[in-house]
Amino acid sequence: MPVEHWSESVLLGELADDPQFTDDLTAVLEQCTTNNRADVLLSFAAINHLNSSNIAKLLKLRKLVTITNQRRLKLAGVSAHVWGVFLVTGLDRIFEFVDDVPSGLAVLQMGE
Repeated sequence: MPVEHWSESVLLGELADDPQFTDDLTAVLEQCTTNNRADVLLSFAAINHLNSSNIAKLLKLRKLVTITNQRRLKLAGVSAHVWGVFLVTGLDRIFEFVDDVPSGLAVLQMGE
């Protein structure tokens, strides 16, 4: 399953490249709608590219998690190519990134 309740307060989403990416993010969005007390960590380890639809879904998730739910959203394991997309679009300034899933889980669990 792409979405896992890692703990009571952390939701871990293991994303896959398109066409599965949209379904994975939809599952995370649904979980965040029903559980508004969870921080979210998304693993980008298997993501090789992003398109405009993917970015729109990420922005929708960010709005739900950080603004509506007042929780944290971290992106982990972003490849150099995908990082380039974040840089070019300016989204590197609005999303928070961590090196990998263990680092992200540690940050979220410590309440930083």
